[in-house]
Amino acid sequence: MKQKLGLASALIKKPKLLLLDEPGVGVDPISRKELWSMVENLTKENITVLWSTAYLDEAELCDEVILLNEGEILFFGNPNILKDSMKDRVFNIVGNIKDKRETLRLALGYDFINDALILGNDVKVITNETKQLPPLEDIEAKDCLYKQAISTFEDGFMNILKAKFNGISKLAQQMKFIEDSNENVIEVKNLTKQFGTFIATDNVSFNIKKGQIFGLLGPNGAGKSTTFKMLCGLLKPSSGEAKVLGYNFMNSSIQARWKIGYMSQKFSLYADISVLENLKFYAGIYGLQGLRKKEKIANMLEIFDLEKFKNTQAKDLPLGYKQRLSLACAIMHDPAVLFLDEPTSGVDPITRREFWNHIYAMVQKGMTIMVTTHFMQEAEYCDEIALIYKGKAIAMATPHELILKVSPTATMQEAFIELIKRSDDAKN
Repeated sequence: MKQKLGLASALIKKPKLLLLDEPGVGVDPISRKELWSMVENLTKENITVLWSTAYLDEAELCDEVILLNEGEILFFGNPNILKDSMKDRVFNIVGNIKDKRETLRLALGYDFINDALILGNDVKVITNETKQLPPLEDIEAKDCLYKQAISTFEDGFMNILKAKFNGISKLAQQMKFIEDSNENVIEVKNLTKQFGTFIATDNVSFNIKKGQIFGLLGPNGAGKSTTFKMLCGLLKPSSGEAKVLGYNFMNSSIQARWKIGYMSQKFSLYADISVLENLKFYAGIYGLQGLRKKEKIANMLEIFDLEKFKNTQAKDLPLGYKQRLSLACAIMHDPAVLFLDEPTSGVDPITRREFWNHIYAMVQKGMTIMVTTHFMQEAEYCDEIALIYKGKAIAMATPHELILKVSPTATMQEAFIELIKRSDDAKN
């Protein structure tokens, strides 16, 4: 709604040139599609649109793209040129992959693999110019096969930036394995939150097992954040129950809260104090003291490349570094459960990869992670998804199962939009 109002305000003077700065940040796929449709109609009226974005699916829809890095133009032209430059270098590992995150990590260990992603049931790998592929038996995928995939603009984007990932997370390396006897780390039963006559969360139930990445998806205003905050103990339910590690956080002691980490897109940092002061503050509230506190802060500064910014106020950090600092503050006490509220909203694809590299590795150390996101590719990184709409959980399944509800060839974004539409149709 804010984006539509902003667009309407910008059009009052009937401009010939329209500048849109990250209009899709924090916006759900349905609203982004509507926004893009409105902009396309404006171009038919001979209005030129300059659209800046960190969402590469948006960039791929443009007529021309300027790819900037550190003030230098690396590419200027039709996005299909960059997309086609990766032809024959993109493959999906398909079949019964035992552990997708481990296969991803092992594949990234090869010098000739520049990038790799989890996409639902598959693992996507991008090779360098040699077009070599790791032996499947060596990456724990011996019963699988390679299937050539269609390259994307993002593949070309990452290649021209010479991005190279090795699957190693220094963050996870300094963590101990998290021991916990609870099979269901998070238990939600008939959870409801009502504000006056408005029901924000309506009788939602689900369980999350240890070591899972669980995604909460839904349009803006669907009830995701309300559900999220009740689980963290930031909001009291009107009825129902939410337990984390066996605790009801509305009734449990501060010691119980020390077992969770929380990263909010908007409210994680204290803007007017420095990076170092933020780290010290969060270390203190999570009970870290003495040598452990000092070592943890030093680790976070090194792992997230924050040393050069340690005396900079948080509000003056580039967005990617703000998100790094937010994550550092949320996990410095090695929580058993981590809540991430749109952790990569608006950040560039390389920083997004770094984030998920850490997330995958922390899960392999026994951490359980719950994430909200509007970025549909990230939804495919999750083990299970709850699709929240008008306060209700209208679908709950693995990413692949959600896609199959619509079509075997559907994208996650198409599945998201169609399932929302079906829910509306069923009520009419």
